Amino acid sequence: MERLLLHEYSASGNCYKVRLTAALLGLPLERREYDILNGETRTPEFLANVNANGRIPVLQVGDRFIAESNAACYFLADGSALVPQDRFARAEMLHWMFWEQYNHEPNIATLRFWISFMGEDKLSEAQRAQLDGKRAAGEAALKLMDAHLATRPFLVGERPSLADIALYAYTHVAEGGGFRLAEYPGVGAWLDRVRAQPGYVPIGA
Repeated sequence: MERLLLHEYSASGNCYKVRLTAALLGLPLERREYDILNGETRTPEFLANVNANGRIPVLQVGDRFIAESNAACYFLADGSALVPQDRFARAEMLHWMFWEQYNHEPNIATLRFWISFMGEDKLSEAQRAQLDGKRAAGEAALKLMDAHLATRPFLVGERPSLADIALYAYTHVAEGGGFRLAEYPGVGAWLDRVRAQPGYVPIGA
């Protein structure tokens, strides 16, 4: 495979997804860190050469670039055991990956960033007005996952897939946003199963 370089902010769950996928697959991955709090992904150089959308992660494959975390994960895992061979199971996997970006990440990840990285005292009035709604939506997402995982080991089938990586990334650090994972035993047991996978690396590695 061509040289793989991850443009990232290492504390980001979206960036961690890509690192975790590569680790579980045993793929070598170089890393380049950006300080998003100081606007390093908004510079003219970054916008012109890495991602015109000004966001990370971006997976660089040789001289080509893949933006969006789940797309980068899919590129790495395509053809591996992390992508189910069964057509319906693949669609289920994608369902959870789309759901993660639409229902889970905008609430759980956003509250983690606002509370643990920005600080609640630094939030704008508009952000403060969204706190209760995002907390309720995040709790609903965790409740849905908990019910689903109460009867199965992983999100799709009997073995981990990209769906588990996509949702593990921000779920396992959800307490940084004020969520109480102890209230979701199905989710907690699933987190332990993901952590037990060969090649697993923690977010801070």
